[in-house]
Amino acid sequence: MKKSIFLLSLIIITFSLSAATYRPDSLYSKWIIDSRMGDFRNKTTTEGFKTPTNARNTIWDYVTGLVAKSILMAYEQYSTEPRCAYYFAGIQDYADNSSMILGASNIDDLNAGKIYFELYRIALAKGQTTKAATYKANATTCRNTLKNNHTRISGNLPGKGGFWHKYQYTNQMWLDGLYMGPTLYAEWQGNFGAELGNADNTASWNDIALQFDTIFKYTWDAQKKLNYHAWSAEPTNAASSYWANATTGRSQEFWARGIGWFFAALVDVLEYMPTNHPARVRLVNYTNLVADGLKYRQDAVSGCWYQLLQYDNSLKGSPCNINNYLESSASSMFTYAYLKGMRLGILDKTAYATVANKAYKGLIANFVVEESNGKIKLIQSCESAGLSGSRKGDANYYLCGSDVAIHNNTEGKVLGPFIMASLEFEKANQTSTYTIIQKKKIKSCWFKQRKTSK
Repeated sequence: MKKSIFLLSLIIITFSLSAATYRPDSLYSKWIIDSRMGDFRNKTTTEGFKTPTNARNTIWDYVTGLVAKSILMAYEQYSTEPRCAYYFAGIQDYADNSSMILGASNIDDLNAGKIYFELYRIALAKGQTTKAATYKANATTCRNTLKNNHTRISGNLPGKGGFWHKYQYTNQMWLDGLYMGPTLYAEWQGNFGAELGNADNTASWNDIALQFDTIFKYTWDAQKKLNYHAWSAEPTNAASSYWANATTGRSQEFWARGIGWFFAALVDVLEYMPTNHPARVRLVNYTNLVADGLKYRQDAVSGCWYQLLQYDNSLKGSPCNINNYLESSASSMFTYAYLKGMRLGILDKTAYATVANKAYKGLIANFVVEESNGKIKLIQSCESAGLSGSRKGDANYYLCGSDVAIHNNTEGKVLGPFIMASLEFEKANQTSTYTIIQKKKIKSCWFKQRKTSK
């Protein structure tokens, strides 16, 4: 056991030392897609979308959906570049050949459905009207499944109306769930809600806001300026008693990726929420509170964030003896949310531009590894984490739990957010003068030559 721990620590150190220097002449969104679209990990399974050199090997899953949506976002941003055409082709191939699986009140299952919004827009623009109609119908099925059929907190419990995270997690809400379900709900309302009339649209936005009001009320720690990973409206029930505080219902720790899901969910929902909806002011306030809290948890040297946000790397888990570590998926999500929040005018650039720019360059310096074949990969992401009758949610769990491993081979939960953070960074810096350099053995759209501005 001690030998395994030593080897793991050695691997982490080796990868960190070989991480890349930030290249201002490179578009990392394209570079990572060209490198990993056909070869990324979903926990320990290798997946890949169809590319010019790879066959499809994918499943309907929230991780796969996260990566797929980020690639579609890249296609929309760079759709005029012919060499990026395979981005859309590969994800359309995934969508057209995947069975939409929506389990009983499993909020994670909805996340892959977010790809249908981009597919709908792109298909319409390409004249694929039949496919566009199918994508819209699929998105509507996802939205209606959540709104009408998903199990909610009921009775006299606090948080009435909140979506359960999963059916087996009785009366629980997790930060993760806000990204999986209500963000899809909001994107549907923003695209198609007007078709149902003002009354339904208003009621739906009230429902979406309720989810954020509830989770923020019960997970926010005003003193530490962080959100706990999860909350149970019934903390003494069999599904919650092992991890939930019997009085507050809160879990014990501030898990970085959990807050990353929530921070990203806030900016994604606010992108579509009507400016005159009364709840918008509250959600903007939540976003700013989260942004402010994370600003003071940013590591001063690396620009990134730790797996457990209220500690530095002096904390060691027991019995594994693994130190708290800079974590790539959460750092990517935070960077994405800061950059998008500023672009949408939700966050003040004077307060957060330095934070976001340092964070983005920190992603490259700490988590991007350049390989000998010209490709890049992403390291140091938390493979998985959750709360249950066997997962206590204390600091030792998030560092030593049997399902909480450090992943060093481009796991999907870092790949998607890294692409999205890169796209936002590239939008913010699109007026800059740069020339994309050609990398050996990779001849794809990320190194498109640009003329120097006069």
